[in-house]
Amino acid sequence: MAGTSAPNLVNLEAVSKGFGTRVLLDKVSLGVGRGDRVGVVGRNGDGKSTLLQLLARREEPDDGRITHNRDVRLGYLGQSDDLDPELTVLHAVLGDVETYTWAADPRARSVMEHLLGGVDHQALVGTLSGGERRRASLARLLLTDVDLLILDEPTNHLDIEAVNWLAAHVVDRAGALIVVTHDRWFLDAVCTDTWEVQGGRVTSYDGGYAAYVLAKAERSRTEQVTETKRQNLLRKELAWLRRGAPARTTKSKFRVDAANQLIEDEPAPRDKLALSQLATSRLGKDVFDAEDVSLVFGDRVMLDRVTFRLGPADRIGLLGPNGAGKTTFLKVLTGQLPPDHGLVKQGKTVRIANLSQTLEEIDDSVTVLAHITAIRRTAALAGRGGELTSSQLLERFGFTGDKLTTRISDLSGGERRRLQLLRILLDEPNVLILDEPTNDLDVETLTVLEDFLDSWPGVVVVVTHDRYFLERVSDMVYAVMGDGRIRHLPRGVEQYLDELEAGTPPRRPTTAKPTANAGNAKPNAGARSTVEARAGSDAQAAPVGEGADSRPVDATAARAAKKELNRIERQLSKLGQLEAKLHDQLAAHAADYERLAELDTELRKLTEEREELETAWLEAAERAE
Repeated sequence: MAGTSAPNLVNLEAVSKGFGTRVLLDKVSLGVGRGDRVGVVGRNGDGKSTLLQLLARREEPDDGRITHNRDVRLGYLGQSDDLDPELTVLHAVLGDVETYTWAADPRARSVMEHLLGGVDHQALVGTLSGGERRRASLARLLLTDVDLLILDEPTNHLDIEAVNWLAAHVVDRAGALIVVTHDRWFLDAVCTDTWEVQGGRVTSYDGGYAAYVLAKAERSRTEQVTETKRQNLLRKELAWLRRGAPARTTKSKFRVDAANQLIEDEPAPRDKLALSQLATSRLGKDVFDAEDVSLVFGDRVMLDRVTFRLGPADRIGLLGPNGAGKTTFLKVLTGQLPPDHGLVKQGKTVRIANLSQTLEEIDDSVTVLAHITAIRRTAALAGRGGELTSSQLLERFGFTGDKLTTRISDLSGGERRRLQLLRILLDEPNVLILDEPTNDLDVETLTVLEDFLDSWPGVVVVVTHDRYFLERVSDMVYAVMGDGRIRHLPRGVEQYLDELEAGTPPRRPTTAKPTANAGNAKPNAGARSTVEARAGSDAQAAPVGEGADSRPVDATAARAAKKELNRIERQLSKLGQLEAKLHDQLAAHAADYERLAELDTELRKLTEEREELETAWLEAAERAE
């Protein structure tokens, strides 16, 4: 990783570390060079945090040697903080620095604004919530000058805007970085290398998360595994990455070509036509209808004459600042909270399952297998055909071997979260409300969940600060901004961040049916817009994004490429509108199978044309860099 011209900041030579009878790291050798930005991935409990503690001198190896470059300055963010509860927030983060001093420093102002903007700086640390203390610890660390920054889950308790800022901040600062996070968007935006911790070994891959997925899939292919095994989650994940927002895939050309070769026969992650037909048969045409709904808590207007409709097979993501009212809105929509004004109707066949932020009480004395078997020995998971036994279901969600006979009291927080999710799916609901579902889940488990949802024929509503998961699972994005209105965001997360940065106030509500377009965060979504909201009519297309590479290019060629990009984006926008109309027609002719076949043929032609345009967009984006 590091060049030979300068010594590494840290070296591990044949390092082993275990706890009890379990070996987490077995003769691991690696190094961290100046300027390296390394993302660490792996299952919960496989040793990611232990590796960071060894690198940060917080743990000693059982065997082997760890050497640090002389005078290297380390900064470490662990999973717990050591802030003095008797200090004010300002003093704990900045020490004795006078206000006028740090306020004149652009870096300090930016850190304080984005991480502690909503926190009283004169409050005592002991009065803060866990999330606020976490952000204070991160702020203190980012305001120190270090050669190597070691961060364990820094994106926890950060919203999408703060994660976006943090990514830009760590890329711009000098020095090396090692980070453990389940936030795959952050890994892709920040990291130049990826380490996978698995089975006592640490395997290094060039590039961020997308490159890591490609390399693993390519390695599997070159090992000549069977075709059945090739149809695995890695290739499906790669298909999503390749067909996602073009901005995500402005990688080196050889990587794009390799990805195209590997997934040329891989279908899109979701067959929306099939899912729509299955969902309609299970749910009917009506799921949730909120008409002219208002809700007031004290002096605060939570919902202001909102009209919102959710149909079968709709998959939406909800964004908004903490405390803006996302959970309140969901409670009104699902009938848990009556509105002060307006009407909320729910389809007769609706079966709701809610994965909340809090872990429900479970009998800790029983084993994992006994607990699940007591609920249901077999389950027919809709859209997958056949039945799975309880042990097969558990294996799918990462409970294998001795984990099956482990008492629930001995499970980690992430494992309990996985078990809670499986319990919910065993009830065979047709509406899933996922409120921060990615908390405590490792990347592998998140991929399993996404794979399950790809063929799950029901309604999905996701509230999450995990940008990758939101874009991967949802087809449309809405914002709850705390002003009582629900807004459709045709460009998804990018539009949300742009408007927050610009300070754009939400527009007065109008009853408008959102139009899917290629400027969305996922050009391939082609979402059927059965959701209606009193939202701003922001359906115009916008640039998908440009590469961040700062290599010098010929000015004339760059201008020509940018014109080409604009032309392609206009075409993509038109195709997106045509796709949206086709999806509306598909919904209208759900019972006419002959007409459905004709519409499906038209939709496939549009999809092929769009994919050709996306490829042209990639080529033009490279020329514009």
